[in-house]
Amino acid sequence: MGQTIVERVGGMAFRGYGASGHDVVMDASRDVGGEDSAARPVEVLLCALGGCTGMDVVSVLRKMKTEPTGLRIEIEDERAPEYPKVITEIHLTYVIEGDVPEKNAAKAVDLSLTKYCPIASTLAGVARITSEVQVVPPR
Repeated sequence: MGQTIVERVGGMAFRGYGASGHDVVMDASRDVGGEDSAARPVEVLLCALGGCTGMDVVSVLRKMKTEPTGLRIEIEDERAPEYPKVITEIHLTYVIEGDVPEKNAAKAVDLSLTKYCPIASTLAGVARITSEVQVVPPR
């Protein structure tokens, strides 16, 4: 079992770290008592999803010998109107740059979202996740 520790560092600011020892800093907006000094926890969650699935996509495309020259994942979310305002929908747009065949890109994304990314699999238990892939030529 892994362990992650999150501790308050002042006001509404928190610092988290796991086995890697790298910090993740979070804060609240000023209107709820924070200093607006860092990302919000839900933003961190969605960034973690993007990072996790992005690493998978690059890894799969490398194995296919079609590594992208660039990758951007645009994530849109919808939340329930009532507290706890859970995320109900997540849409990921993968903008893959390089000489990557569309079928390779689509397969890499599908494998990430259905097999490899633990964050996507966890969130899929509570939110509907959709995706699209755009392959653009290298710059």
